[in-house]
Amino acid sequence: MVGKLLMRGLLVGLLAGIVAFGIAYLFGEPPLSEAILFEEQMAALEVPDPHAVEEEAPVSRTTQATTGLLTGTVILSMGLGGMFAIVFAFAHGRLGHLGVPQSSALLAALCFVTVSLVPWLKYPANPPASTFDDTVAYRTQLYFLMLALSIAASAGSLMLRRKLLPQHGAWRASVIAVICYLVAVGLVLGAMPAVNETPEAFPADVFWDFRIASLGIMFVIWAVIGLAFGIAAERLFPGRPAARGGILTA
Repeated sequence: MVGKLLMRGLLVGLLAGIVAFGIAYLFGEPPLSEAILFEEQMAALEVPDPHAVEEEAPVSRTTQATTGLLTGTVILSMGLGGMFAIVFAFAHGRLGHLGVPQSSALLAALCFVTVSLVPWLKYPANPPASTFDDTVAYRTQLYFLMLALSIAASAGSLMLRRKLLPQHGAWRASVIAVICYLVAVGLVLGAMPAVNETPEAFPADVFWDFRIASLGIMFVIWAVIGLAFGIAAERLFPGRPAARGGILTA
């Protein structure tokens, strides 16, 4: 069962990657190109180093914006689709009396909020020339720490909901769990250090268009995965109710 779900997750991830490529090409590439142009203009104003050797880019900009972008979105989406299938195998039957499509859509929404939205609120993606090159490692560490804390808070809230179910019922237990998650995430967002490196001359519209596009791409990926996976996986459960202990324990 898990193997069949994993295969469907990978195929759904492939579909999500193709759709995300279209969104990224239409909405992500324009601000990215403008940011690269700004970077080139700033570099032209600097005093050239007479001993510097200009190196050609290993991959052309056209390739980056087409086949490179497609490859990146497909690999990312297939990885997320595979992980989603494994998480679904554990979570299905633990999310209440929901069918496969409903469980898949709800789980994808939770994944979007936990994995994409919350880390983005603190450390959104930045276009070229808007940050310093020597802080890449530091910013990457902060992002993954924020991601890990968001996942931990989400897992803790789900465990809390499960403990509260017998006494408070599904609705009240869910509300309490969501409130606890929001409080925990709010405290983490306030405690994590901020990163403000964008030059004053950097175009604000390019900056925000790129950030919104990056979040929109992730939203599309999770939406396609959640909806398409629910349709594909439903065929594995013909007329069969969700197992209360989850597929992995059935």
